[in-house]
Amino acid sequence: MMLTDIVQIIAGVLLLAGAFFCFVAALGIVRMQDVLIRMHASSKAGTLGSGMILLGVALYFAEVSIVARCLAAIAFLFITAPIGSHMIGRAAYASGVKLWEGTVADEMRGKHLAMGDGEPPARPAPEGS
Repeated sequence: MMLTDIVQIIAGVLLLAGAFFCFVAALGIVRMQDVLIRMHASSKAGTLGSGMILLGVALYFAEVSIVARCLAAIAFLFITAPIGSHMIGRAAYASGVKLWEGTVADEMRGKHLAMGDGEPPARPAPEGS
């Protein structure tokens, strides 16, 4: 077995694993209960899946310009995805998006938010309280 064959196998495994994680991210967006949990699924699994796909592409083509672009895209994803998901979560909470009924603790309740007057809109009390 030649070295190029091994590199192609590793690239193929990275592509398949990345596609699996992207599928898990999409499934998480469809199946999860509220916006905060969906945001978590899409940012974590989607970033990992996209990073693995880009690594597979970089290994397969093995040209300096393509590898540099893939590494830059991976760095951009890993820097911006957590910040973007954090801001989406804060905006959703501040705008009063309802939390899942099974949420046990609301750690942001009463804390200052940079948007508006610092308090999210009033939420109805859970049933049975």
